[in-house]
Amino acid sequence: MKRSGSLEDYLYKDERNNISKVVNKDKKNAKIAKLDYEVIKYNEVKNLSLLKINLHTGRHHQIRVQLSNFGHSIFGDQKYGTRGQGKQIALWAYELTIKHPITQKYVTFKDLPECIGTWCILKDIYDL
Repeated sequence: MKRSGSLEDYLYKDERNNISKVVNKDKKNAKIAKLDYEVIKYNEVKNLSLLKINLHTGRHHQIRVQLSNFGHSIFGDQKYGTRGQGKQIALWAYELTIKHPITQKYVTFKDLPECIGTWCILKDIYDL
């Protein structure tokens, strides 16, 4: 995986099975999905990366589907991945910026997961 890059795919949401998949752009109801990624840290021994993801679109299971399709599924992802089976998915919204509905000012929230359960895998690759 490169240190940073962009992924652009067409995703199709299978409502009946509650999954999404990367498909050809000509498939009926396929929607464009775009994200940028940056590798913050990499642990060679565990073969784990801590990524910063910036979404340009907000599709169903977008990060999970696109990373899995790219060959880098999320640790603990029971639906789209194979690593960390039986563990909690290691997907966390560290920073969220929204426009306040009344003041119209942008508000940013930041938070890191506690080092418990699945999140302890980050201890060696990120200073939590």
